[in-house]
Amino acid sequence: MASHDTRSSALRHRLPRAVAIVLGAGFVALGVWTMLDPRSFFDALATFEPYNQHFLQDIGAFQVDLRVVLLLAGVPARADGLTVALVGVGVGAALHTVSHIVGYNLGGTPETDIPVFAAMAVLLLAAGRFRWRQVRGSAR
Repeated sequence: MASHDTRSSALRHRLPRAVAIVLGAGFVALGVWTMLDPRSFFDALATFEPYNQHFLQDIGAFQVDLRVVLLLAGVPARADGLTVALVGVGVGAALHTVSHIVGYNLGGTPETDIPVFAAMAVLLLAAGRFRWRQVRGSAR
C-alpha cells in the first residue's frame, strides 16, 4: 500500500508542474507566432473578421506573458509568486512595447504608448530580478 501512496503523492506533486511547463511552452509558441506573423495566425486559427494586425500582435504579447508565468511557476527554482508575476508580466510588457513599435503606423499614440510601455517593462523586469535575487539570497 505504501508504494501506491508514494506513486500517488509523486503524481500529485509532478502533474501540476508538468502541465504548467508543457502547456506554457506550447502557448508561448502560439503567442510568438501571433506576434511574428499575425496574418498567418489569423488565416490559420483566428479567422474572426476583421483582420487587425496590431490587435493580434498585442494578443500574442499577452499570450506569451501569461504562459511565461506558467513556465516560471512550473520550474522549481526558488522563485516565489511575486517573482514569477513580476517577470512574467514584465516579459509581456516588453513584447507589448515591441508590438507598438512594429505597429507604429497602425494607430494609437506611439509617441506616448511606446515610452510608457517600455518604462513599465523595465520596472517590472528590474523588480523581478531584484526579487529573484532577494529570494535566492534568503534561501541560502
